Amino acid sequence: MKERIAECINILGEFCGKRDLPVLTGEELKKRYGVAQADIMVLFGGSIMCGGDVLAEAIRNKIARKYIIVGGEGHTTETLRIKMHSQFPCIETAGLSEACIFDAYLRYRYGLAADFLECESTNCGNNITYLLELLKRNGLDFKTIILAQDASMQRRMEAGLRKYVSKDVTVINFAVYSAKAVTDGPRLVFENEIWGMWDMDRYITLLMGEIPRLSDSKDGYGPNGKNFIAHVDIPEEVVKAFSELQQEYPDKVREANPLFESKIQGQDNPPPSA
Repeated sequence: MKERIAECINILGEFCGKRDLPVLTGEELKKRYGVAQADIMVLFGGSIMCGGDVLAEAIRNKIARKYIIVGGEGHTTETLRIKMHSQFPCIETAGLSEACIFDAYLRYRYGLAADFLECESTNCGNNITYLLELLKRNGLDFKTIILAQDASMQRRMEAGLRKYVSKDVTVINFAVYSAKAVTDGPRLVFENEIWGMWDMDRYITLLMGEIPRLSDSKDGYGPNGKNFIAHVDIPEEVVKAFSELQQEYPDKVREANPLFESKIQGQDNPPPSA
């Protein structure tokens, strides 16, 4: 039974944690998309701490022309503050936005910096709309954009962007980690250590919260529901895995937190999508 639960978690994890490239290199970009460098790369602050390392490596390898970190304060922020400060006590994270925390980390550990920070967004919806406003405000046109987000939220982030950009924009997904759940006796554990990783319960809760949000139904976030994101096809295998996990963990489907709905109603069309 535990083996099947682990399998279901991994089905959801693989679906949500989309990666369009096996590794984030200029060679792979050229092979898959015909460009050695993307126009824009964005790290979203909902990521666990290893997202900072992914961005640092991308900057070193000149993966994009411009680098942006997006994230104000949302449902994952306090966890990031606590974990980052515990690992690096000299980085004072109290009250900082997600973007500022990752910026401080890049500067401290790598001597690097993003080109732009977006520090006001509070959820996946306005992560995207505020990002697009920042790009427009700074005259940053783009045809290729790399999105790097926590694996649990990667597919929704892409769907949020696709709602607003034209079809000729190439969106490249690179979730900041790839996790695999395995059994260790009666326990579920991660096969490999991932720096800053959620505990297993939180990871399951995040994944299970995504499937109802990605659904294009009256209660989902797709065009036939709340219209926060573009349509997402959810394979039957994913629906089945979600249903089995819901029976095992009936209390783990995360509700949107109204505390983090958009601060300016109407600006983000529509507001709450935490």
